[in-house]
Amino acid sequence: MRSIKPFSKSVFSSSLLLISHWAMAQDAHHLMSEQAAIIPTHLADQSVPEHSTHALAQAHPLAMNSQQIHDHRKEHGGQIYSTTIVDNKWLSDENGSGTVKSKLETRIGSDEHKIVIQAHMDKHQAEYAQYDAKVLYSRMISDFWDVQAGLGYGSEKLKLDHQSTDTEETLSGVVGLHGLAPYFFETNAYLYLGQDDFVGLSLETERDVLLTQKLILKPYLEMHMLFNDASKYAQKTGLSQATLGLETRYEISKKIMPYIDIAYEYNKGNEATPWQEAAAADQGWLYGAGLRFVF
Repeated sequence: MRSIKPFSKSVFSSSLLLISHWAMAQDAHHLMSEQAAIIPTHLADQSVPEHSTHALAQAHPLAMNSQQIHDHRKEHGGQIYSTTIVDNKWLSDENGSGTVKSKLETRIGSDEHKIVIQAHMDKHQAEYAQYDAKVLYSRMISDFWDVQAGLGYGSEKLKLDHQSTDTEETLSGVVGLHGLAPYFFETNAYLYLGQDDFVGLSLETERDVLLTQKLILKPYLEMHMLFNDASKYAQKTGLSQATLGLETRYEISKKIMPYIDIAYEYNKGNEATPWQEAAAADQGWLYGAGLRFVF
């Protein structure tokens, strides 16, 4: 038997290798054809996006169709909402003299930016009504606090004697804070800078204590500090007015809330000026009831 030369052996081995690779390729082609035959038509018709388009969508998300981009601001505090509170309260002091206190507050805006409108009216028996209002811009600075700034206006008609009256009007700049103090005391603190060198500070704080889901106690504190006032009918400086009270309300619904109120009130009195005599301090208990609406 003749021996196969090394060159012939290598040629023979290469031929076998090529034949085996061709056979494997044919098998793979037949397998892919069988799989394609069972792919659903709606999937087989889908085209693969070009690499250039895919890269553009990744590099420039805003270049994609606007219908494919969802604005999540409405789910994270970006929506505009409004709330209005109307509060009317009728009180009587220890001498049987009555007082009507009315309050209107409206908030319009988002969690971050709001416009706040506040108006108050106090009408003591046998006296003229006092009015004050504030328009404030409110900006959230933390999870629990807003800083507020705006303008305040006040009007009071005074009875000087049996025949004459006078009206005092004030305009002031207002800056302050609104939010939750520790232990969930809702707090409003405002600094007032106005005409006639007026400098004052007000503080209001309250907290809801739930007895049931509908019966709620609310202790509250209202204070007014006067640092300077050169107006015709100035009050005494220092702690000019303070009210410490307890409100007990029953929430018929989240929109209608009747309540009863008991409070102790202190007024320091008026300063002696060329237009008025000095008035002594006045203090005592107040009792009454009120009705609050929320829209």
